[in-house]
Amino acid sequence: MAGMRLLPEDPDVAQVRPTAAADLISDDDRSVAADSWSIKSEYGSTLDDEQRHADATEALNYRADYSSDKDEQEGEGVSSMLGFQSYWDAAYADELANFREHGHTGEVWFGGDVMENVVSWTKGLCMDICKNHLPNHVADAGSEPVGQCEKDMSGWSVLDIGTGNGLLLQELAKQGFSDLTGTDYSEGAVDLARSLADRDGFTNVKLLVDDILETKLDKRFLLVMDKGTLDAIGLHPDAPIKRITYWDSVSRLVAPGGLLVITSCNSTKDELVEEVDTLNQRRVACQRPGTVEGQEASVDPPPFRYLDHIRTYPTLTFGGSVGSRVATVAFLRN
Repeated sequence: MAGMRLLPEDPDVAQVRPTAAADLISDDDRSVAADSWSIKSEYGSTLDDEQRHADATEALNYRADYSSDKDEQEGEGVSSMLGFQSYWDAAYADELANFREHGHTGEVWFGGDVMENVVSWTKGLCMDICKNHLPNHVADAGSEPVGQCEKDMSGWSVLDIGTGNGLLLQELAKQGFSDLTGTDYSEGAVDLARSLADRDGFTNVKLLVDDILETKLDKRFLLVMDKGTLDAIGLHPDAPIKRITYWDSVSRLVAPGGLLVITSCNSTKDELVEEVDTLNQRRVACQRPGTVEGQEASVDPPPFRYLDHIRTYPTLTFGGSVGSRVATVAFLRN
């Protein structure tokens, strides 16, 4: 089993993370990593075990090379081929070819069970928000009800960032969401998602080629979903800069009072909350309070507040610590 790092200060279930040291890259490590990078599910897989393990070995080797340099700063992350658009262009070209030849749906990032869990949990959050039923730590912040409290959630505009094959949008449609948009920087991914939506009868799904780091979208959405996109960005060599750009773009895409839901296998719940706190501090620091015509100028509130996270993922135990391999965290847009 791969090494794990848990954050002891979090009373909730923490997320299990693999140790990057080269001497820990065993066959079991490669098996676990293969499940993380390219998870098989009931929707079908286009990658055989040999290819999945080769991809996982490459990713683990990047981690080993990085961690062997003790002078590197802990927060700088690791790079991998999964951080490059060329990897995803090739992967989706493969999956599109397999769909056309065999009708295969392709990979489901994190697996079908996680996807269904994320969607049902997110729908519950949306219902609570539109009824103004918020947790105590945000209920006193003057939040207003958003959207229409309808069982089919038709009042919520939804954006799925890095939609891939678009199956998350299909699952949202099954839960009653109807204003659905998916974007991906890979044209092959959008072609595959569009083909699957047409085949499965989801005609209300809008799919666009768009890079979240250079987004051309000028619309704000009440619900923005990210299932693995921030993970992929974090595997690019320029991840620290790209992550800042990501947060700047996302903060412009989520409507005030709207919801951002991030699912990650590379960041724990606490790490995502800390990253948002850093964004908020940076935004506040950029504003210079002053006076306008004798009146004190207003200062915009920080972009996001932590709302909630999924606590029901399956767990495993290692060294007396209990953890999960996936984190899903929701943030409320101020």
